[in-house]
Amino acid sequence: MLSATFITVFVASVIAQTMPLLLASVGETIGEQAGVLNLGIEGVMLIGAYSGFVVTLTTGSFWLGMLGGALGGIVGNLAMLVLNVWLGLNQIVIGLAVTLIGEGITSVLYLQNYAKANASLGQAPSLPVPGLADIPIVGQAVFQQSSIFWVMLLLVVAVGFLLTKTNWGLATRAAGQKPSSLDAAGGSVLRTRSIAVLLSGAFVGLGGAYLAVLTTATFTGFLTNGLGFIAIVITMLSRGRIALVMITSLVYGVAVAVGPALQVIGFAIPADVIKMLPFIVVILTLIVFARSSVVPPALGAPYIRGAR
Repeated sequence: MLSATFITVFVASVIAQTMPLLLASVGETIGEQAGVLNLGIEGVMLIGAYSGFVVTLTTGSFWLGMLGGALGGIVGNLAMLVLNVWLGLNQIVIGLAVTLIGEGITSVLYLQNYAKANASLGQAPSLPVPGLADIPIVGQAVFQQSSIFWVMLLLVVAVGFLLTKTNWGLATRAAGQKPSSLDAAGGSVLRTRSIAVLLSGAFVGLGGAYLAVLTTATFTGFLTNGLGFIAIVITMLSRGRIALVMITSLVYGVAVAVGPALQVIGFAIPADVIKMLPFIVVILTLIVFARSSVVPPALGAPYIRGAR
């Protein structure tokens, strides 16, 4: 269990499972901080995953696949943009509809075009970090990741900085905390929420694409398996703090990776228990930290100028 090979594979597996959830949770955080609750994140992730898979398979470029996933996520979030932000319709109803549509469309398209071929994308080229990649055990697992991993991690850190240290972040949080104050200060709640929803879609799409392109190297129907809903929970528990989003996503990654690892070293654990383990961890986290979670006061409420 403590062999160098085992630890290296385990750490690499944790990273592979953490990154899709982290990206999706960051996307949901941007939307929720602006006051938009997106329950359609599961469907948007699947659209991003399918788009990323198809683009990578067609072009052979993992980078273009990630870009395709981001664009797919933006397209998937257009329903939220138009129906929720612009028209003020119920965010919960539309979000659930987006989830069902995303699941249905991606499953049908995959079965129609790729199921028989059983296509696989292979492994993305790694980018060893000079010096650090030679560190025993950890170096091979962490510092020989794909360049996509490092760019995605940099984007996550950038969002954390922008949300807390810039005028855009202040306007975004004001749109979720008290949109009337943003309006009174001369800002546009509609524009702020629209930008947040599009950015949210891009990050959620990147999370789906990372799952399909790098973590699994393929696509199947319902690939996310509830990951989008877990991202919503993580976002609400993290109170808009990207650092907490990273930590809670890492806990999920460990929970996913530990089951197969225990099987490898000889523990007789039923496959169903392994599949349940991440959700059990999420439920326990909710029980412990749910009372300390804080959501923006205007979350889920459409803004109508002049209304009280």
